[in-house]
Amino acid sequence: MRKWITGASAGLIGLAAVAVPVAHAQDPRPVRLMVGAAPGGGTDVMARIVSDKLAAVLKQPVVVDNRPGASNTIAADMTAKAAPDGNTLLMGVVTSQAIAPHLLKLQFDPLKDLAPVALVSSVPNVLVVNNQVPARDVKALVAQIQANPDKFRYSSSGVGSTQHLAGAAFARQVHGKLLHVPYKSSSSALVDLMGGQVDMSFETMPSVISHIKAGKLRALAVTADQRSALLPDVPTLAEAGVPGVQMNAWYGVYAPAGTSPATLQKLGTALTGVLKDPDTVRRLNDVGALPGTLNAAQFDAFARSEYARYGKLIAELGVKLD
Repeated sequence: MRKWITGASAGLIGLAAVAVPVAHAQDPRPVRLMVGAAPGGGTDVMARIVSDKLAAVLKQPVVVDNRPGASNTIAADMTAKAAPDGNTLLMGVVTSQAIAPHLLKLQFDPLKDLAPVALVSSVPNVLVVNNQVPARDVKALVAQIQANPDKFRYSSSGVGSTQHLAGAAFARQVHGKLLHVPYKSSSSALVDLMGGQVDMSFETMPSVISHIKAGKLRALAVTADQRSALLPDVPTLAEAGVPGVQMNAWYGVYAPAGTSPATLQKLGTALTGVLKDPDTVRRLNDVGALPGTLNAAQFDAFARSEYARYGKLIAELGVKLD
């Protein structure tokens, strides 16, 4: 960018002004895209799918900054308290934005301290078991759970995650007892799931699809209202005889509250373009995710409705900090 400084020679009346170009360097700071999960989890996968293309559109480096812990809220808290200049963004997830606020005492308000930019994607959770579990379908799994109260362990990426709530809702629907084993991240939970330390999980599709395809985990059902194109032979939980357990993870980009409307519009336009890019669509579809189509206002309304929905569900299930 160039700034033109105009001056006239002192004491010389009538001399034409001389324009002297002075170059100013572009802001060299990268955009930090904060992620509340460890590398390999669903939130991290979403961030890395969009980061490179977003950098190309913004003409500014976009660096994924993983800050796992506290049900994805550490990254959200850092973003909420960052300067509202567009250089710190959050890959928000339903856990941090709509679930954890009902369970944890947070130092930020997700509805007031973060400004929605755009919905990135939504994905179903998948009921998976390891290869040591003999059940080949949901009916058999339910029978085994009911015959062995408190023996079946299910993992999650933390208290208040979609994995946690799906497991609690599932246990209620089948009148069974499950032991919840929370981890700090999906990636660490999956290591123990495949190793047999836990028996089952209701993991997000991006986190488990490669392990399912490799035969390391067995998918029994998806927690959505329709089957996934990636797992066409895997029924929904409702089809498998357990209705009332719909659990999708969604991801969206947020900026700190107070970010200028012009900056939010620039970011929203950039993300909308990235999400329409055929390569981005392919990469999202490859992990079972549907690209987001909501603008900032629509995303805000959706997130608020999810906040209310999960607050009600948590109260009904009686979920509390372990």
